[in-house]
Amino acid sequence: QVQVVESGGGLVQPGGSLRLSCVASGRFNIIYRMAWYRQAPGKQRELVAGIRRGGASDYPDSVKGRFTISRDNAKNTVYLEMNSLKPEDTAVYYCNVNVQTWGMSSPSDYWGQGTQVTVSS
Repeated sequence: QVQVVESGGGLVQPGGSLRLSCVASGRFNIIYRMAWYRQAPGKQRELVAGIRRGGASDYPDSVKGRFTISRDNAKNTVYLEMNSLKPEDTAVYYCNVNVQTWGMSSPSDYWGQGTQVTVSS
């Protein structure tokens, strides 16, 4: 069983910053890709940032230059630093981890419960 828990969401004014954290715990061998997604009301869930175990990261154009993803493999933790936030960044942010668990032939994806980010004056 793998647990994924996000933290760090909240209310911030436009132009402000927030830092999200996500910790994975449980019985597993290794975490491969870690990523952040978001879902705004009435919209589909979309990728915000992803990072491979070795550190290579990717972002959609909508957040490139404003958001930075990082990870600490020793702590099974991924972070999302969000700067220059805009009202359109308002959404529930979800952490996704791709994990190889003991006894399984291939890795699986696990999701956190989400954390609300609201950008408003």
